[in-house]
Amino acid sequence: MAFDVARVRGLFPALGDGWIHLDAPAGMQVPEQVATAVSTALRAPVSGPGGIFPASQRAEAIVDAARRSIADLVGTDPAGVVLGPSSAVLLQRLADALADGWLLADEVVVSRLDHSANAAPWLRAAQRAGATVRWAEVDIETCELPAWQYTDLVTERTKVVAVTAASGAVGTRPEVRKITDTARAAGALSVVDASFAAPFVPLDLTALGADVVAVSANAWGGPAVGALAFRDADMLDRLPSGALEPGVRGPARMELGPHPYPLLAGLVASVDYLAGLDDAAVGPRRERLLTSLGSVKAYQAGLLANLINELRSLRHVMVIGDAMRRVPALAFTVAGVKATDAVEHLSARGVCAFADPGHHGVFAALGVGEIGGAVRLGLAHYTNAMEVDQLVRAVAELG
Repeated sequence: MAFDVARVRGLFPALGDGWIHLDAPAGMQVPEQVATAVSTALRAPVSGPGGIFPASQRAEAIVDAARRSIADLVGTDPAGVVLGPSSAVLLQRLADALADGWLLADEVVVSRLDHSANAAPWLRAAQRAGATVRWAEVDIETCELPAWQYTDLVTERTKVVAVTAASGAVGTRPEVRKITDTARAAGALSVVDASFAAPFVPLDLTALGADVVAVSANAWGGPAVGALAFRDADMLDRLPSGALEPGVRGPARMELGPHPYPLLAGLVASVDYLAGLDDAAVGPRRERLLTSLGSVKAYQAGLLANLINELRSLRHVMVIGDAMRRVPALAFTVAGVKATDAVEHLSARGVCAFADPGHHGVFAALGVGEIGGAVRLGLAHYTNAMEVDQLVRAVAELG
């Protein structure tokens, strides 16, 4: 396997701004081929689907190509791929559809590790139906999400188990398959948010054991488009339809209004970008994705390990969590320095990072808000060792 970070950096015009972009958890920068695909589609004649003229057929071809690209990314049937403006919006639509049949005694299980995009929809749905919400807790020392607790959390009344494939806050990758197996044994639907995992690890819906997987393309430098991938495409016809047109079948039942065709063209280009991250990747796109993301995973693991070791060598820095399996996202605190002040210092040295006040999500569970919040950052495909060294030097100055 070969991962040439210098070549990858050359694919991103935005990196010419001179900043060190460690803001990947908010979305990676956009590769040139994605921007070109969007602008080309904007210039081409595209109409609504259903016509026999070329502009209409072009619209249908773009939607079909977008479904196939997501299917290749997660390893499923394109007939089970729903497209929309973001994973958060699509998860809310799914929660609304499923909650129509919930009763007062029903339950949903969510986790403290999850981003609000995969927790809030189920909390709102449970509140409307009067269902019970059960929380899976994180280990406060390691930020692991123990899978064994789901044996007690999931019951015969559980309708949905929602869990993340990776945390964009602390990087933890839970043992998703053990969790989804527990859900399936109880007859519950498992919904896995893979938005933060998709840019860094090969995905396989079957291996995850999930019924539904959600992704957002901006996580890997794609446009503002999300998708839900269903293990069983026929499930879409059993859900209440939210479509504007009556009688539609398949993914269209969860898709509102016309598609943003230029953005979907960019989505296809972004998945092709992922498939080409490794020069040695050959074969169909699904195989190239597995090869390329395997190379990314190996490269990022080494870079992340060096970063964590360097930060932990600084006596005034505490890296939050120590999960065994993780994606290259992390958070840390600086003794005696508020997170907002720390990121201002980093910004003055050309480093992009975020300050999290620690009042929500996993940080709230860890009590991070009581010590001034945490600095959040994440590595991207284009992050190199020199940028990591510059970050460490900047953080060292805070001591």
